[in-house]
Amino acid sequence: MLSYALMKRKTPKRKPRFLKKIAKNKTRIFILLTIAIVSLLAIYFFILKDLPSPTRLTYQNASFSTQIFDRNENLLYSVYADKNQAFIPLSSIPENVKEATIAIEDKDFYKHGAIDIRAIVRSIISIAFRNELQGGSTITQQLVKNSLLTPERTILRKIKEVILSFATEALYSKDKILEMYLNQVPYGGTAWGIEAASRTYFGKSAKDLSLAQSALLAGLPESPTTYSPFGTHPELAIRRQKEVLSAMLKLKYISQKEYDTALKEPIEFKKVEGIRAPHFSLYIKDLLIKKYGERTVEQEGLKVITSLDIDLQDFVQQAVASEVAKLERFNVGNAAALLTKPNTGEILAMVGSKDYFDTEADGNVNVTLALRQPGSSIKPINYAVGLMNGYTAATPFADKQICFKTPGQKDYCPVNYDGKWHGAVQMRFALGNSINIPAVKMLKLNGVEEMIATSSSMGITTFTDPDRYGLSLTLGGGEVTMLQMVEAYAVFANGGYRIPLHTILKVVDRNGKILEQYNPPPSPIFGKKVLPEGVAFIISDILADNNARLGAFGSNSALRIADQTVSVKTGTTDDLRDNWTIGYTPSFLASVWVGNNDNQPMSRLSSGVTGAAPIWNVIMSHVLEDKVPEPMQRPSSIIQKRVCSLSGLLPPPDGCETRFEYFIKGTEPTKFEEVKQKAFIDKTTQDLAKDGQTDNIEEKEVLILTDPTGDRYCVSCPHPGSTENTNSNQNP
Repeated sequence: MLSYALMKRKTPKRKPRFLKKIAKNKTRIFILLTIAIVSLLAIYFFILKDLPSPTRLTYQNASFSTQIFDRNENLLYSVYADKNQAFIPLSSIPENVKEATIAIEDKDFYKHGAIDIRAIVRSIISIAFRNELQGGSTITQQLVKNSLLTPERTILRKIKEVILSFATEALYSKDKILEMYLNQVPYGGTAWGIEAASRTYFGKSAKDLSLAQSALLAGLPESPTTYSPFGTHPELAIRRQKEVLSAMLKLKYISQKEYDTALKEPIEFKKVEGIRAPHFSLYIKDLLIKKYGERTVEQEGLKVITSLDIDLQDFVQQAVASEVAKLERFNVGNAAALLTKPNTGEILAMVGSKDYFDTEADGNVNVTLALRQPGSSIKPINYAVGLMNGYTAATPFADKQICFKTPGQKDYCPVNYDGKWHGAVQMRFALGNSINIPAVKMLKLNGVEEMIATSSSMGITTFTDPDRYGLSLTLGGGEVTMLQMVEAYAVFANGGYRIPLHTILKVVDRNGKILEQYNPPPSPIFGKKVLPEGVAFIISDILADNNARLGAFGSNSALRIADQTVSVKTGTTDDLRDNWTIGYTPSFLASVWVGNNDNQPMSRLSSGVTGAAPIWNVIMSHVLEDKVPEPMQRPSSIIQKRVCSLSGLLPPPDGCETRFEYFIKGTEPTKFEEVKQKAFIDKTTQDLAKDGQTDNIEEKEVLILTDPTGDRYCVSCPHPGSTENTNSNQNP
């Protein structure tokens, strides 16, 4: 019975092992489930919730034009005023267009899926090990990015792009994707799709495009603004065309003969219409795209107020065109000009060539952005460094034949523009008359590194490695842009303060929200101080001194504007390829360049007053008409002192012909060094005796000056000339 009872007793059931584990780890499981749910919700809300459908690729979205205005809200240019987009079936698109597009954008388009793993790996390797940017996006990804997504460069946007690309490849065939891409991708301006691009750039249907034209258009979608033949740098379009043709040749889409023929084919573009101040307007468009992205600028309807004054712009354009026509006999084919307000940095006029629409003369190239040599117009910066180093406007330099040695290089023997030597020349007259030898000596004393550093602080960023330049830097041996030169000269006009150039005053989106606004400073002193006020004042005073340039330019040259005080400097390169005039008051600054885009040398432009100066005079005379003269305000750090006109030294006890000169306090001469001058006189008397000049030798009064480099020059001998060089380091 007992055993039966025991048998009848219920044996407790054991829980399965996995249930025991669940019970024991239920907190951990709850956390994991929570993380999973949160992750799914995050994926939905941040990626999938607002993901557009790939079916939207088959219809077009509305877009709004960006309008660019001058400072008084006169319309200059509408960017994508209409989305010029015409559908054309793949069967009507030439094979050259399709093959050119595939060759340059996605050579394995028909072999891979939505993404190209090999292209992505190649891109990573190129960026990581070769420091070269190389895209890895497929045509499908580019279609999705341009038509369905925003241009932001984020990981989230990239994830969306990949998801949509797989969905697109699942919905459409490769041919359909290529057809949609060629009909929807932006080619620049108002042209969306290959048909609109063909009509915009060449005035013909896409079916009639040649191989050369097809290659050029195929190269645009990667960066329509950068490669646009109507943009700031049209030469990049041709360079890109060659890349496309090379890719086609490599993939054997074309033969070597077809490649060579296409490269030789002249490209003629249809004239751009509906744009005012084209160089400036396209420059503004470039700036906007760099900041806001192409899609925003081209479709989101921005309203942009610029600094340009269209009335002044039209006047400057006319002045440039009419004056260049007069210079034909000098083999001058082009000119460019900028007009700014130095105290605010605002550009009032930008003329990049005599005629933007003159494609035969590369008129669409904006020379104000091009690298050119400045000639002697760079000298004021060198002399400004000299003033900061303690030299003065009265410091004399021996202007005589001289050569400078550089180890391992040919001797550098500069000459003056007139082929003459001028004896002892003080800084004021050396700069005013643009004499070369004193400027080279000044740079020798300053050092190339210090001039480059000062130039950089004033806005010239193209002088990089000092080892690339020699003493010719002060004569224009480095390259600059007109924009940089204008910003640098504005430092002088602003009393030593740098105000960066500004072209965009206000940007408003289509909903009225202000995206950016420039409030000009009430005074230049709110800018960055890069030069002492006294240095800026003395340089400006020299450049405004008509007497200081009398020897080279005469009393009534194109550098003089009646009843106005204007600081101005010319510059002409030794090879006569670049000729400049830059001048300013505290309120206006004008810069003019003349030359030839193809670098052909001009002729008989020896002094600079027959080239850019007349155009500059016309522009400045116009803006200063009826304006009250604005002489530079003398700062408290400047004193005026009487010095000998001949030597720049303090007058001796028995007197000399004198003039007044400005000095920065602490650099002015304070005593007459009688013993030193007597030694000079005694030695010169001995030299004269050696030469057999003994008549009345005791009665001759002579003066030898020693310039800062150690060169000695007899300035009052019966036969003025140089004595031996006492500085062994001058000509090592």
